[in-house]
Amino acid sequence: MLIIRHADARGQADLGWLRSQHSFSFAQYYDPRHMGVSALRVINEDHVKPGCGFETHSHQNMEIISYVLAGTLAHQDSYGHKRTLSAGEFQLMSAGSGIYHSEFNPSPNQPLDFLQIWVKPAVQGGKASYQQRFFESTNGLTAIVTPDGRESTLTIKQDTSLYRLQLTQGQNYTLPIHAGRILYMHIVQGNLQIADQLIQDGDGITIKDESSVPCLAQSNMEALLFDLPA
Repeated sequence: MLIIRHADARGQADLGWLRSQHSFSFAQYYDPRHMGVSALRVINEDHVKPGCGFETHSHQNMEIISYVLAGTLAHQDSYGHKRTLSAGEFQLMSAGSGIYHSEFNPSPNQPLDFLQIWVKPAVQGGKASYQQRFFESTNGLTAIVTPDGRESTLTIKQDTSLYRLQLTQGQNYTLPIHAGRILYMHIVQGNLQIADQLIQDGDGITIKDESSVPCLAQSNMEALLFDLPA
């Protein structure tokens, strides 16, 4: 079964300093049909104006992943982490029993585009933690986040893995799906034919009750692929 969530159907927010598209219900956008997939709760595509950002606020019991697409993201939190992320870098903050943080675009003239992703943890509480890594651009599937931190991936407190899929135009790829799992794909850029469906920038697709799904890149493309418990 393939369920497509087209980009233009996402929730929209425009606060002046921030434009955001919400794949799932978030803040003032609520749609009971789109509350997340398995443990995946939030995918927001955020566009932040120069010199602006999210003031200090709190989180708890959530695994929060940020992926910088363009510009620079400045992070600061109550555990003393002060970090800067550039395009191509991933950040994973485990909120645990509680953490305060802020996220800003420190550039005076360049916009910041990033994906904000929330995953519900398997266990609640515990100490908050912070991880950050740049992953080289590689054709095919690259593991980014895993439950066991294998191959120097970021470690998440959930039975969930995140991969980056990068294909060149005309390239075929088959997505394997293991029993008892759900795949969710978010297209970062480009066009992908998956089975007989065409998905493109900002689209999302839930894949379940399939053993494998054929894909064909209609352009150079990049996607995030979540392997989730059913």
